[in-house]
Amino acid sequence: MYRQCHVMAKPGGAKCNIDCKYCFYQEKQSLYPQRKQHWKMSEETLEEYVKQHIAAQHSQPVTFSWQGGEPLLLGLPFFQRVIQLCQRYGQGVKITHTLQTNGILLNEEWAKFLSQHRFMVGLSIDGPEHLHDRYRVSYSGKGSHQFVMKALLLLRRFQIDFNTLTVVGRHNVAHATEVYDFLRLNGSHYMQFIPLVERVSTEPDPMLKLVLPEIQKANLAPWTVPSKQYGEFLSQIFDVWIRRDIGHISVQMFDVVMAAWSRQPAILCVHAETCGHAFALEANGDLYNCDHYVYPEHLLGNIHQRSIDVINNSEAAISFGLAKKLTLSDDCKACHFCFVCQGGCPKHRFARSSSGAADHNYLCAGYQYFFKYIQPVMNLWASLLARNCPPAPLVKYLRERHLFSLSQVR
Repeated sequence: MYRQCHVMAKPGGAKCNIDCKYCFYQEKQSLYPQRKQHWKMSEETLEEYVKQHIAAQHSQPVTFSWQGGEPLLLGLPFFQRVIQLCQRYGQGVKITHTLQTNGILLNEEWAKFLSQHRFMVGLSIDGPEHLHDRYRVSYSGKGSHQFVMKALLLLRRFQIDFNTLTVVGRHNVAHATEVYDFLRLNGSHYMQFIPLVERVSTEPDPMLKLVLPEIQKANLAPWTVPSKQYGEFLSQIFDVWIRRDIGHISVQMFDVVMAAWSRQPAILCVHAETCGHAFALEANGDLYNCDHYVYPEHLLGNIHQRSIDVINNSEAAISFGLAKKLTLSDDCKACHFCFVCQGGCPKHRFARSSSGAADHNYLCAGYQYFFKYIQPVMNLWASLLARNCPPAPLVKYLRERHLFSLSQVR
C-alpha cells in the first residue's frame, strides 16, 4: 500500500494573469471550456480536497502545494479558507504549504499572510530583465520583470522562505553564470533550474498542441533548450558554486546528484527509479497522473467520486509510476550514469536510441555532459561524506591546489 502521495493543486486551473509564451499549462484551459467563466475551485471541492489530502498521508508533515496558472488570482479569502479547513481536518497533524507564483499580485497584505502561516513560496524568474522578459510577458506583450523584482523584495522584507524557479530554455541557456549571479545577488539561497522541453503537434488543429512523447507527428518547440547546452549551463554554475557558494546556496540539481552519488533516495521524481504518486489536481477535482501529463488519457478520476487515497493505490497510478523503470531504453540501462539520471522524465523520452526506437530521453546528451564534468568532484565528495566529513574539506582541497576549473581535477 502506498502511504503517501504528492498533489500539485491548481485551484484556478490554467488561469493566469500573464501570457508566458513557453507555458506548457496555459493550453489546458481547452480541456475545460465550460469553466471559462467559473474557473475558481468551489468551496465544496476545496473542502473535499483538504479533507482527503490529509487523510491520504500516513506520515507527517502533510504538504499542500498550490500552483496554477497563477494561484494568487484566487484571492486572499480563498487561502484564508484553506487555513481554516486545514485546522478543522488536520488537528494534531503538522501541515505545511508551498505556493508557486509569478509574484505580480504579491503585496504587503499577501506577504503578511504568507509569513504568518509559514508558506514556502516559489518565485518564477528567468534571470535579469533582458532574459526574463523574452517570454514572461503580459497579454499586451509587456515584460513582467519589474513586478517580479518587487515581489522578491517583499519576500525578503517579510522574511518569507522562498526559492527561485528558473526555466532554462533557448533564451537564457547561454547565460549560466549571469543568471546564477543575478539570483544570488538578489537573495535567492534555493534555486531550481528547470529544463524547457516541449514538442508541438504537426497535426491540423489539435485540441492540445503540446504533445505526449509517444506522438511522432511533432516538432521541437522553438523555445526548447538544446540538450548539450543544458548540461553546459549546469556545469558552468557548478564551477562557481563548488568554489564559492557550497554550504550557502542550495541548487536543486546539485542536491539531486549528491543524493545519487551517496546512494541516498532520490529527492526529485525526475531522477527517481520510478515515478507516479505525484498528481495534478484540477479546479473541478479531476486528478491526473502528473503535472506534465494533464491529458484526457491520463485522467485518474475525480475526488468527488473516488478518494485521493484510493486513486493513489489504484492500478492506473501504480502502473504509470512503474512504467518509468520498465520502459527504460537499452542505452540508459548500459549508461555509466544511469544511477543518477534513471532515464529522466518520461515526458522527455521521444528521442531515438541506438536501437532506432523513439524511447530515449531528449536531454541525455546534456545529462551525460554534466555528470561527466562533475564526476571527479562528486566521487571525492561522496567519499568524504561516507567518512562523516562535512563539505568544507572538499572546498579547502580545491582552493589549496588552486583548482580554478573543474577540468583541472579530471
